[in-house]
Amino acid sequence: MPLTRHPTIYMAEKIFFIAMALSPLVLAIEKIMPGHTVMNDHIHPLPYTYIEKDSLPPSFTWGNVDGTSYLTKMLNQHIPQYCGACWAHAAMSSLADRIKIARLYHRVVDDDGSNMDHHNSGGGGGDDINLSVQFVLNCGHDIAGSCHGGSSTGAFEFIKKQGYVPFDTCQPYIACSSNSEEGFCTHVDTTCSLQNICRTCTRTGGCVEITDFPNATVAEYGTYHNDVHAMKAEIYARGPIKASVNATHLKDYKGGILSDPSLKTTTHNHGVSIVGWGTDDESGMQYWIVRNSWGQFWGEMGYFRVKLGENLLAIEANAGWVTPGSYTVWNYPCAEDGKNCQYKAEPYLDPSLDIDAVERRLYADSA
Repeated sequence: MPLTRHPTIYMAEKIFFIAMALSPLVLAIEKIMPGHTVMNDHIHPLPYTYIEKDSLPPSFTWGNVDGTSYLTKMLNQHIPQYCGACWAHAAMSSLADRIKIARLYHRVVDDDGSNMDHHNSGGGGGDDINLSVQFVLNCGHDIAGSCHGGSSTGAFEFIKKQGYVPFDTCQPYIACSSNSEEGFCTHVDTTCSLQNICRTCTRTGGCVEITDFPNATVAEYGTYHNDVHAMKAEIYARGPIKASVNATHLKDYKGGILSDPSLKTTTHNHGVSIVGWGTDDESGMQYWIVRNSWGQFWGEMGYFRVKLGENLLAIEANAGWVTPGSYTVWNYPCAEDGKNCQYKAEPYLDPSLDIDAVERRLYADSA
């Protein structure tokens, strides 16, 4: 039976599965949970304040920096079953990407840690750090959201308040939250218990909580609205960003650059991450390079491209970003309450703290 691509919504998504009939589209707006009260939390300079619009390259993507990808693994929010947690996938993938970029691309060059340079590591530097979406669903529902909607900035606020997010080897994704009734969700425990933060299981079937586990933290986060320059500068300086889009017209997408003016809208119903931008060789059209969370069988190996600068799909209306705090590279202890998460953790150096290094990079990219 041929593959059918289904439309998606943000608060109550209806997504495609192989050999399923087309589901009706139900539009919704981004769902801000009652506990999400801080949309912007940052003190460092924002990249658009020190990167001139004309100094940015015509094309740039973290998926191909001199032949190396600094992106973490692709995700599918609807495996093993339907779950409308696009917002969480966009949030965690952008945070994980920025950790990878910090580890493998930004390099501290002074002994006092005050300056950095940029380099192509050739893919070295250890395994990727992938973060637990399920932990956010289990424990962050009051601030972040659930399988029936939420917000990426809510996820960032939750992690900052909680003090950590475990790696996904602590709590793999099961596509369930406390209000889920799909599939087997009514038969599983998604409370924020110790086992549902980090666990391991034995061959006899029992599982126990793990109290010492590797984790990542959030330092700052914020939003941009209808500002292409700010979005580009943010991506270039610090890594992929989260964006909200109207996914109505993505159901039949199979490739190419979405550019029809009819795609301009003010409503959004789906969360994605923008990893870069490009320029079409023939037309000169610039476009966003966007990573979806519907698996690699969809679109351009899980990605789509859309013309930038005209808010098509509402992609420029509501963008979000996050910077990591510290993160553990090895399995050093981190208490459940987050009090000792700094113990032997690798610190994150925000590129905004060394503007000269960013300017050197811009000069090299323009050469």
